[in-house]
Amino acid sequence: MSDPKLFAPGKAGAIDLKNRIVMAPLTRNRARAEDDAPYELQAKYYGQRASAGLIITEASQISPQGKGYAWTPGIYSEAQIEGWKKVTKAVHDRGGKIVIQLWHVGRISHPVLQPDGADPVAPSAISAASKSFDGENFIETTTPRALEIDEIAGIVEDYRKATLNAKAAGFDGVEIHAANGYLIDQFLKDGANQRRDDYGGSIENRSRFLKEVVDAVVGAWSADRVGIRLSPFSNANNITESNPQPLFEHVVKVLNGYGLAYLHLVEGQTGGPRDIPEGADLSALYALFDGAKMGNNNYDRDMAIEAVENGTLDLIAIGRPLIANPDLVERYRKNAPLNDLDPDTLYGGDEKGYTDYPALPEAMVAAE
Repeated sequence: MSDPKLFAPGKAGAIDLKNRIVMAPLTRNRARAEDDAPYELQAKYYGQRASAGLIITEASQISPQGKGYAWTPGIYSEAQIEGWKKVTKAVHDRGGKIVIQLWHVGRISHPVLQPDGADPVAPSAISAASKSFDGENFIETTTPRALEIDEIAGIVEDYRKATLNAKAAGFDGVEIHAANGYLIDQFLKDGANQRRDDYGGSIENRSRFLKEVVDAVVGAWSADRVGIRLSPFSNANNITESNPQPLFEHVVKVLNGYGLAYLHLVEGQTGGPRDIPEGADLSALYALFDGAKMGNNNYDRDMAIEAVENGTLDLIAIGRPLIANPDLVERYRKNAPLNDLDPDTLYGGDEKGYTDYPALPEAMVAAE
């Protein structure tokens, strides 16, 4: 009897994958404090998980302004590029593929995390009333400053430069983070975007910033090396949208014209219930996209196998199980027991709860 299709080779645009299991982007807050660069610890962590068909890195800020939490990595400096080179080499040496998630948090920040103590920026001066992390405590986000229209092009340029930096660091591609209440999602959704210029009001206007970012990124690297993550129905970071289905049908139609590597959708609430609002239809969104379709949100082994087997999805993004099980692909293939996750070590710290989870042979021996 052959393995389920989940374990068969697949593709994400120009990226050939040895299986359909994707490591979802997972913030771990372990970059080097002095320069937000990854180093040998991250190389070991991602290298351990290189049996996944594709790794999407933790979200990585495109500029100092794009930062919203302590110890998250960036992709805008030479030190960060050099650090990421260690990571991509570790993954490639083990036969894996890896893309970096490009991130600007927008209003999900605090002046203590911003250059010169500046206010965070957003489409409109509306507080998220969410939480950030300053390295010691979770702190409430502050009211952002609304971006001037002539500042927007500079942020778009930061995305372009970050893409070139990712290419220099040896990545196989990039994922644009347009989900979970961060900057691009803030422009898209009307609860955060109250602008009255070309970037606010109509669906077309609220989608303009996303389109400009995609134009810049695919201009720096071919579209078949670029994926995108959306969370159409998620209220993560207190983001709201009055009518999400038509908004995201428009967005996906626009994205489909680029020939992107994949469309990555958070199904339901980010890291929470998979329920979607009345009148919403995920299948209709997927149907509008011709490339690889990636689903995310609390998929277990059986759900992942079924979704790929029946053709609903091409790729399944798995999050926390891949934190605790570096060899998750093998465990899923054998339907073997999983390590338990230590929630106390998710954010910040050292190798504990990061690179010390046992692989299957070690785990089986320990259990005997």
